[in-house]
Amino acid sequence: METPENEPIRKRNGKQVSFKYKLFVIEQINNGQISLNFASKKYNISKSTIEYWMKKLSNYEQTNKAISKDDEIKKLKSKIEELEFIKEFQQDLIIEFEQVTGEELSKKSLPGWLANEIQRKKKKLSK
Repeated sequence: METPENEPIRKRNGKQVSFKYKLFVIEQINNGQISLNFASKKYNISKSTIEYWMKKLSNYEQTNKAISKDDEIKKLKSKIEELEFIKEFQQDLIIEFEQVTGEELSKKSLPGWLANEIQRKKKKLSK
């Protein structure tokens, strides 16, 4: 993999490098494309400097993950709503099936808490 476009190889004169370049080097190490030692030799950067970058940029990565966690929470809430709807629909089908057949299969086949929930729903519907 080549360096990002228009990014010169860093020289040992203490020049500052861009944030993008630091991310590029660290990404290669984290992805297992190169080792820390090889990156140090290839880009002429001390290992301690790269380790410092990795330490400082870990906070940047955590911030990005926190944002994605908010998105993940929204997705999970949406999924919960969808599953609740499916559960309600299935319970309605079970109630209708039991009314047509006259058998109470929910008590025999389902966990107690779910069978009780169906029975409560039946009572509400019959009122």
